[in-house]
Amino acid sequence: MTTRTGVPDAARASVRDRSLRGPVAWGVVVGVLQAASPLAFPWLDAATVYALGLALIAAIYIGLSVADGRPRVIVAEVAVASVFVVVAAAGVTGSAWLLVAGLAGHGLKDLWQHRTGFVVNTRWWPPFCASVDVVVAALIAVMIVVDVQLGW
Repeated sequence: MTTRTGVPDAARASVRDRSLRGPVAWGVVVGVLQAASPLAFPWLDAATVYALGLALIAAIYIGLSVADGRPRVIVAEVAVASVFVVVAAAGVTGSAWLLVAGLAGHGLKDLWQHRTGFVVNTRWWPPFCASVDVVVAALIAVMIVVDVQLGW
């Protein structure tokens, strides 16, 4: 199929996908750094550091929704961010798997955000954030399974 401009849809999709490679690659780098972030705060339990990261990531969408300006988007993003803050808080003293689930869930929310464009002007942010979330969730899961002690 082609668009009104005569550019095939597949070609447009290829350009769009290529333009997101950078944000996704940087998301992987930031995800690895975030997974290592408890090392920068040795006086805190790893669960606390990861929970703070999850709450911060969720709160960023509140700012993006305010920039969008539509009240229904602001309300929705505040509600969703609140759920992730509660999951993060529960993960501080509960199972570390709550943090894995929270990060993976946020990654799914990012993918949904990217597909729907619910919050306007965030084209590169959701793929970046999704890759951060997935990398951190996966690395924490591996650390749990191999029993790496980071102060759980």
